[in-house]
Amino acid sequence: MTMEPLFATAARIGAQLKSRRETIAVAESAAGGLISAALLSVPGASAFYLGGAVVYTPRARHRLLGLRREDVRGFMSATEPFALLMAETIRKQHSVTWGIGETGAAGPDGNPYGHAAGHDVVAVSGPVQLARTIATGSSDRQANMVAFAAAALALLEEQLG
Repeated sequence: MTMEPLFATAARIGAQLKSRRETIAVAESAAGGLISAALLSVPGASAFYLGGAVVYTPRARHRLLGLRREDVRGFMSATEPFALLMAETIRKQHSVTWGIGETGAAGPDGNPYGHAAGHDVVAVSGPVQLARTIATGSSDRQANMVAFAAAALALLEEQLG
């Protein structure tokens, strides 16, 4: 397991965002900061990366994203609507072109909501809004974290064209 593919994807994304003068912010959970780390590995990342948060708990969701219980009532973590809410909230909070939201269960066990290890949802919010559910079928926590970050970056790269 290596971060090199993440760095390569992030370099392509960074070049596109810079050339388009677009910006991004990230709200991630089970990826544990790897999405942001990949984007920040790009030289000159400050031209496009405005901020990010590892939103791993309900307390972090409230303190870092400003989402209260009433804001998330009816949402379940690790679902497409929730990942989209995270992406849109971080996008609006940072006034950026693109927001990424990511939420899931890295493992080795599932999450309290009934999702198995390896279940994740990634979302982008910007000129388009799109979420994608992935399942690695693995309980390998570190491999899942890398896979989740790769899926989030791939989804963004697809939308950038």
